[in-house]
Amino acid sequence: MSVAQSDHATPLRPIGFALAGLALWAVLYSQLDAFSRLVVTALAVPPGTRLHEAVAFFAYDTPKVLLLLTLIVFAMGVVRSFFSPERTRSLLAGRHEGAGNMLAASLGIVTPFCSCSAVPLFIGFISAGVPLGVTFSFLISAPMVNEVALGLLFGLVGWRVALAYLAFGLGIAIVSGWIIGRLSLEHWLEPWVRELRTAVSEPQEARRMTLTERSRAGVDAVRDIVGRVWYWVILGIAAGAMIHGYVPAELLATIMGRDEWWSVPAVVLIGVPMYSNAAGIIPVVEALLGKGAALGTVLAFMMAVTALSFPEIVILRKVLSLRLIAVFIGVVATGILAVGFLFNATFA
Repeated sequence: MSVAQSDHATPLRPIGFALAGLALWAVLYSQLDAFSRLVVTALAVPPGTRLHEAVAFFAYDTPKVLLLLTLIVFAMGVVRSFFSPERTRSLLAGRHEGAGNMLAASLGIVTPFCSCSAVPLFIGFISAGVPLGVTFSFLISAPMVNEVALGLLFGLVGWRVALAYLAFGLGIAIVSGWIIGRLSLEHWLEPWVRELRTAVSEPQEARRMTLTERSRAGVDAVRDIVGRVWYWVILGIAAGAMIHGYVPAELLATIMGRDEWWSVPAVVLIGVPMYSNAAGIIPVVEALLGKGAALGTVLAFMMAVTALSFPEIVILRKVLSLRLIAVFIGVVATGILAVGFLFNATFA
């Protein structure tokens, strides 16, 4: 009797904690404006000054972004409990071009592995028989079009921008992977990677996780991801606050305006050597858009930072030749430039 009662009662506990946490989250989120005013008042910042605008932006966006990040990461941590790396490889192995690229790019949204996971994932995909182009579609999509980027874009700048970013980000991942696959560049992999034998084992039946275990996966994801990126978030918001308070709108319109054709390639070149995750760069995007920067130019900047970051390229050098890395950068950068120019022309 006690065992039966325990089996029924146990699932209620994580549900109760989740509901309580969601209620607390809603209360905190509803007080963001009041908290921002309290901080500005406590610091005695003179109203109407650039410092006032910058401090108000920072005080409002810091808890807002961290709250959104926590909620999104918890939810997707539960979702990712259904998508282990082994299951992802088994889904992609044996897929042909086209359909495989689309599936790989879509899986990149719900399985957002960070750039430090690129090498083991790449090796695992190759050894599982995943085509090279399909692998690249996943590796482009995972850091660029992930749940953090989409959730924060939706929460900060609206669903239209988030939906546009999703559509064009997936398009870049699918088309870039398809082009690389059609070029048949497997011989440009590092020799030790080419020597890997395709050994696709029979997928083992995964143990069904309980609701408690999936809730713990969400909490673990918050501890891991938020714990690793919170300082990038604060740095990004600080940069956004400086832009919001001190950078004249006219200057940004000149540098990142839709009338300046060179602004899109310029921001892509600037974005590649930078390192930031989506959570850290989106507050900067919000500030740039608020100052009147062109949407296409800003999206191109964000895509370059997240999809072509220099640290990820360094890590990939362990498995890719310099020629293959150059092809990867060239194809993805071309897609990002096309998105920037297209958006600027469309929303002119």
